[in-house]
Amino acid sequence: MMEQKVSDLARLIERFTGRDGVHPTDVAELTLFRSSARSELIATLYEPSLCLIAQGSKEVHLADEVHRYDPAHFLLVSVDLPVAGCVTVASPEEPYLALRLSLDPGVVGELVADGAHADTQAHPARGLAVAPMEPPLLDAVTRLIGLLEAPRHVPALAPLVLREITYRLLTGPQGGRLRQIAAAGAPAQRIARAIRWLMDHFAKPLRVESLARQVRMSPSAFHHHFKTVTALSPLQYQKRLRLQEARRLMLGDGLDAAAAAYRVGYESPSQFSREYRRLFGAPPRADVDAVRSQSATRE
Repeated sequence: MMEQKVSDLARLIERFTGRDGVHPTDVAELTLFRSSARSELIATLYEPSLCLIAQGSKEVHLADEVHRYDPAHFLLVSVDLPVAGCVTVASPEEPYLALRLSLDPGVVGELVADGAHADTQAHPARGLAVAPMEPPLLDAVTRLIGLLEAPRHVPALAPLVLREITYRLLTGPQGGRLRQIAAAGAPAQRIARAIRWLMDHFAKPLRVESLARQVRMSPSAFHHHFKTVTALSPLQYQKRLRLQEARRLMLGDGLDAAAAAYRVGYESPSQFSREYRRLFGAPPRADVDAVRSQSATRE
């Protein structure tokens, strides 16, 4: 039964993609993906989201951790995390077909306030996890994509299905990961606030003690809980944000390495180059040239 449901989902994704690439949809929270080949590791930022694969498989690297998922599993992300991902199984005959569904923290909070049950974690848990797929969740996601066949129904029905999906996640085995982020005063909720601050101010100097005070935690507790949720220290998290944004500026806006480094908060171009190479495996210019060459080859 599950195999048939996954096959149905794959056919829907194939219908609304048709070619390799990233495909936004009429449902703003829903993005579809198709790839007919494996990919190299690509650094990106995952926002709170549900990620499903209908065909193929993928790896997501968070710090030193490797999380693998496929059609039998889903990936749940509860906070913004700098990661790297790669498609590991795909071919022209059986392309990688997947989706990402952004989760609204406001809806999570409303459902928690309304009594959506989930076993809250006694201590903060990692903000990213892979879990077995559940039929009710798969059914709801398939119905959401099915709405793309009748766009006129999307404004009225999509919010209802999105709320159901969030409810299914909250009341499932991984619900505690979402619930802890919405629980006022909980350590993980305070870490989520700190992450939002870092997202908005990553180019500014980071004083960990000041940020800890801002979310009303001791520096030692803040550092411990931050690393539990993100697998990174606050400074490592900020560094990843800076380097990923610098890479985007060089690739998308054509900035040179020095200009991109200053834009994201580095004062030393040489330090920027060292840390960039450590994260991406090549100096800034060589890395950007390689990415552009790969893109041109695919086209």
